[in-house]
Amino acid sequence: MPAFEMGWRDTFFASWAVDPGLVAPQVPERLAVDTFDGDAYLSVVPFAIEDIRPRGLPAAVGLSTPELNLRTYVTCDGAPGIYFFNLDADDILGVIGARLFNRLPYYLADIDYDADPPVRFQSRRTTPGARAARFDAEYGPETGSERFEPEPGTREHFLTERYRYFAEGSDGDILYADIEHETWTLRQGTWDLGKNGLFRANGFDQPAGEPSLLYGDRVEVSASSNRRWNGG
Repeated sequence: MPAFEMGWRDTFFASWAVDPGLVAPQVPERLAVDTFDGDAYLSVVPFAIEDIRPRGLPAAVGLSTPELNLRTYVTCDGAPGIYFFNLDADDILGVIGARLFNRLPYYLADIDYDADPPVRFQSRRTTPGARAARFDAEYGPETGSERFEPEPGTREHFLTERYRYFAEGSDGDILYADIEHETWTLRQGTWDLGKNGLFRANGFDQPAGEPSLLYGDRVEVSASSNRRWNGG
């Protein structure tokens, strides 16, 4: 698969602190669950991909699709990254391509995305034979919250400043891709959550406590092709 360029818009990070022991059995053995102050995190992340196209082509030829993922935070041989439990998207060709070539757990979904504030995001998984997964929320930045860039050592930085994902190949090897974009500009977030079936669909109980909610301004993104991990 080629490298890609795209924009990410209306990115929302809803992140729950959980016991690392709940997450560890769900990730490949070579990956270690990353923690902040002793907690692992599970994050539900709805957003919109805009103008996705092979690197070097103009944005005008790109395609756009909303996407929804459940992810956690890991390291591989000490290198930090993200591990995805699911990525639901309203783009059948993208879902097929990402499953075949990127070995990512993509699912086809019927997604309604309305960017007029507050963002309205409704998703219903439609992949035949897959576990049902519904999501319905209105979200956006908290009224009056100021923009900020996450500082190293903070929870906000731990949750958002990740520039690599890891996946497991069909042969058990670890694959990865690097993601490049400017530092996130964030605001404290707020949402009205109607339905969130992603935890159950991935074998998790609903985490206790209130999540951290962050809203990210649009970023321009460059993503590498998948490669086999050989220790960085």
